[in-house]
Amino acid sequence: MSEKMQKSPRFPALRQRIDSFSRKREASSSRHGALGLLLMLIFPVFITAMAEINQFKYVSSFFRFAAERPTVVLFDIVIAAVIFVFLSAVFRKIWLSAAVQSFIYMALSITELFKYGTNGNHLILSDMKLIRSVKSLTSFAYIKITPRLLIYCAIVIAFVLLMFWLDPKLRMRPMRRVIAMLICAVPCAALIVLPSFYSSVYSVFGLDTTASTNDFLLNEKFSNNSFLAFLVETASESYANRLVEPDNYNQDYVSEITNEPEIAEGSFGSGTKPNVIVVMSEAYADFRVFDELGVDNSYYEGFDAARESGYGGTAITPTYASWTVRSEFELMFGLPVRGLNTPNMPQRVLADREQPALAQYYKSWGYSTAYVHPFNSSFYSRQRIYGEFGFDKMIFHESDDQTDFTVPVEYFGTYVDDKTVFDQLLDLVDTTDEPIYIHTTTMQNHQPYNQGEDPEDEFGNYLTWISHTNECITDFLAALEDIDEPTLVFFVGDHFPSLRGEGSVYHTMNMNGESCSVLFEQRYFIWSNYGADYSCVPEEPVSFFYMPYVLMNIIDAPQDAFIRKMNELMETVPVYSTDYNDGTPDNEELDVLTYDRVIGEVMSPCPIPEEVLEASKNG
Repeated sequence: MSEKMQKSPRFPALRQRIDSFSRKREASSSRHGALGLLLMLIFPVFITAMAEINQFKYVSSFFRFAAERPTVVLFDIVIAAVIFVFLSAVFRKIWLSAAVQSFIYMALSITELFKYGTNGNHLILSDMKLIRSVKSLTSFAYIKITPRLLIYCAIVIAFVLLMFWLDPKLRMRPMRRVIAMLICAVPCAALIVLPSFYSSVYSVFGLDTTASTNDFLLNEKFSNNSFLAFLVETASESYANRLVEPDNYNQDYVSEITNEPEIAEGSFGSGTKPNVIVVMSEAYADFRVFDELGVDNSYYEGFDAARESGYGGTAITPTYASWTVRSEFELMFGLPVRGLNTPNMPQRVLADREQPALAQYYKSWGYSTAYVHPFNSSFYSRQRIYGEFGFDKMIFHESDDQTDFTVPVEYFGTYVDDKTVFDQLLDLVDTTDEPIYIHTTTMQNHQPYNQGEDPEDEFGNYLTWISHTNECITDFLAALEDIDEPTLVFFVGDHFPSLRGEGSVYHTMNMNGESCSVLFEQRYFIWSNYGADYSCVPEEPVSFFYMPYVLMNIIDAPQDAFIRKMNELMETVPVYSTDYNDGTPDNEELDVLTYDRVIGEVMSPCPIPEEVLEASKNG
């Protein structure tokens, strides 16, 4: 009891301090009302400038841009003012509205700063879907807290604290608040979803609305619009490109596309079913395509030897520098991401049901199936989503204490060594009685590339890791030579690597939206330990999504009408990718088949038993 009596006086004292602070704040608000009003009026200009200056890094760069593109900066200020009025109507307290808007603007600006510094690509709002994977993302990013960044954040915090102290008032009755929110919300929504409105607005303010069909064109648009206007304009573009059901999606049209008899052609003519191993190597790319870089052949010895003893070709990847799941989708489904309007994360638009991915075909042919990825199962929601693709086993590596790997795990740089992945593939082949189909997406060569003799020599460190991958390729294929199971291996990199912004080799080569197509050309090899016939492999480059059918043709697998149709399209439309060539016209057949199999009713021939597919749709 005595202890409580000793503590009780503290609370009245605290209340007195709070009351005293409130009186002083109220007095300051009354005494400096004009200053508070001025801060309220200039806030949209202030927060726009600070968000832009932060990602520009230098104040001079922002003022140079403002002088060159004043109408774009005016657009940013108008948008900031509309948001500020909306938040003020919601919260009623001006300083709180300023605090919320300042936090959002600076958080986006800092994210843009780190993202561009990490992989040379700029932030778009759809990137924020990865917020749930922020823990994984931090292992990729180059995050450097500089004194300049701290100063900019301190200035914003000081401005908001001053507004809190002066507490400017904007008195509105409830009905007027509702009207203010509507007046602000309606045009903002129209700016995203109503082309006739936003086209006129963007034209008035002189925003660059060039279609961004690849990352370099997107970066060029950023240079013209800068950060805030870029975010808004690309949000409009993303909404305009949202996936909708094709007008001609119906059973009659799907049947017309796949109008051949439902007779399975092909019967593994060799008399055996070879193991099929698809290795999608993270960020593996052959930089010898650029003569000016002078990359030595020694870095790629294992790759070259595999191409020489097997088959070497070129496939067109649907992505560059990031969004590995685009390449995964095309190799797992045998369908183009362009058929889904090329989303960054195609797995996010799939129907939540059993999916007719290519692993399902191998299962129907008596294969065991496995997916191997030496990283977190939650990243890109792989375990949950890929669990519907027909894989019997899914092997991930969360940490040393939590892994599905059945072989010793070693690291090379930041991530799991490619040797460990190849050892796991060999173990799967050795311990599986049936022939096995495996898709693996490696991690070793993922950024950051700041580990090596010179942390600043990103490209040199990258080539060192590529050389290590080639040593692993040599050992892996040598081990497969010694087993008595026929095995076919397809090896390709998912995309060229992310290299940091203005210091990258891409920048030094003056790569731009018109000259970047070579960065979507990925050299691959197909290799076997049983003398496979490669005569069916196309000599000219084809899109990634056709390569699974090339492998099926090599092993002479049974073909239903859908597979035969895709083989036909491989001849007539060998490349279907806006990133590589935005001049390729839309193909209704590819678009409808893609929609049908991953989002629609699966009206086309499918390897999944009908009762299983229906149960997954209803479940």
